[in-house]
Amino acid sequence: MTQPILVACAHGTSNPDGKAAILRVVDELRAARPDVTVLDAYVDVHGPELPEVVAGLPAGAPAVVVPLLLSVGYHVKVDIGRAVNSRERTTAAAPLGPDPRLARVLAERLGQVGLGPDDAVVLAAAGSSNPAASNDVENLADMLRHLVPNRILAAYGASAEPSVPDAVAELRAEEVGRIVVASYLLAPGYFHDQLAKAGADAVARPLLPAPEIAEIALERFDAALAAL
Repeated sequence: MTQPILVACAHGTSNPDGKAAILRVVDELRAARPDVTVLDAYVDVHGPELPEVVAGLPAGAPAVVVPLLLSVGYHVKVDIGRAVNSRERTTAAAPLGPDPRLARVLAERLGQVGLGPDDAVVLAAAGSSNPAASNDVENLADMLRHLVPNRILAAYGASAEPSVPDAVAELRAEEVGRIVVASYLLAPGYFHDQLAKAGADAVARPLLPAPEIAEIALERFDAALAAL
């Protein structure tokens, strides 16, 4: 039987720590599933680029592109959609979020920066013009509200409203305690760097490293492969 292929598709970043964090996830996927060929691919910034990776897959092998992305958006719908449509026996898995395990990691990250009972939280996502992406983030915010009692406001780095600085300003007007940003991003990179400029009192680390990411990615892969 031909070994199935998992293409772990991330956004891409020029940040060396961000690159390393994604490659650690790829290594975790390989270690967890030696029966699967695991490749990495990217939709922006650097290669290997997703279309070329898919075009180079061996003929006949079933393949699933697993988005190492947190919500539905342009890259999932268009970039990954085009890539999987270019090859037979190839499909796309669902993105990583929303998922309660991601909310648990965020709650842990907030605890690491000393979130207090009077503090407010800005849940900062990258953002997309696709309304479904904002819905995904709001769903994740609801999951996080079940874990921490604080005021939580979702905000975005680009392409959606409110922006992270606007959300910080809105919470300042409410005279809460500290304002803490929960970085709903996989790894360090441009968007995470911008969070430090938003005027909050503290910024939590991104999701990675966290074993939950590879765990969710494998679940998405298995579900898509079974459907294929």
